Amino acid sequence: MTESAHNLGRLGVWAGLDGLSAPQAAEFAASIEAQGYGALWTPEAIGRDPFALVAYLGARTERITHATGIANIYARDAMTTKAVHKTLSEMLPGRFVLGLGVSHPHLVTNLRGHEYQPPVPKMREYLEAVGKAFYRGPEPEQEAPIVIAALRPLMLKLAATGADGAHPYLVTPEHTRRAREIMGDGPLLCPEQKVILTTDAAAARKIGRANLYVYLRAPNYQNSLLELGYTEDDWHEFQASDRLVDALVAWGTEDQIRERIQAHWDAGADHVCIQAFRPDGKPGADLDALARLAPRG
Repeated sequence: MTESAHNLGRLGVWAGLDGLSAPQAAEFAASIEAQGYGALWTPEAIGRDPFALVAYLGARTERITHATGIANIYARDAMTTKAVHKTLSEMLPGRFVLGLGVSHPHLVTNLRGHEYQPPVPKMREYLEAVGKAFYRGPEPEQEAPIVIAALRPLMLKLAATGADGAHPYLVTPEHTRRAREIMGDGPLLCPEQKVILTTDAAAARKIGRANLYVYLRAPNYQNSLLELGYTEDDWHEFQASDRLVDALVAWGTEDQIRERIQAHWDAGADHVCIQAFRPDGKPGADLDALARLAPRG
């Protein structure tokens, strides 16, 4: 673990920005910064390099923290990740969080050509290697926190002992409660929460179901949901049941969505990052929802 400082705030935004040009992404980051969000979480999958994007956006904002949610540990060796961690800690003091994850077999093996290994031992080995890696460059005044994508108990324990906390994705407030119990007080707990600002149940569930499809094909998420009491019937042919959509996607009025966010805080979350789907089903973040749910909305 690092002796680190952070400025995440209580509420952030999780958004994939590959559908935007670089200037548009910077405009988006600046807009949510102005609205009072504490952090912008950006993923790594099959698009932009997340660290180049963080550096670009960090240089074009003033206060907001930039976090990777998450960067794939199979994409870089430990020495490269150590250099990235140090470099962005220096460039964005107090405004960077390094989020790391083991990703999924189809992305690691089929797309990247690596052998996918048992997640917890692989992550433990990787974190230890990052800590020991050689680095001879300018030292940051403070090192950014390292959080890991963690869903099940063993990875959550590792998040508490081998990193600075956890960034659970595709979870419920009940998962947040269990995660806090496992991790104990102190480590950062930063769950992601999907939201749709609409009271049209049919539309919300249709949009939620479409966005959940890709995740419900992944064994890591399936196993996590099984531990929370859901069954394979809740994702038959990878189509989420109404009860699963309602559990994973907060939809309704502003107050109803705020209640879901508050439920994560009450369960022990330090920071919640919301992913706002558009109510018309089109790709991209719902800018209206983000403005209305913002701390300074």
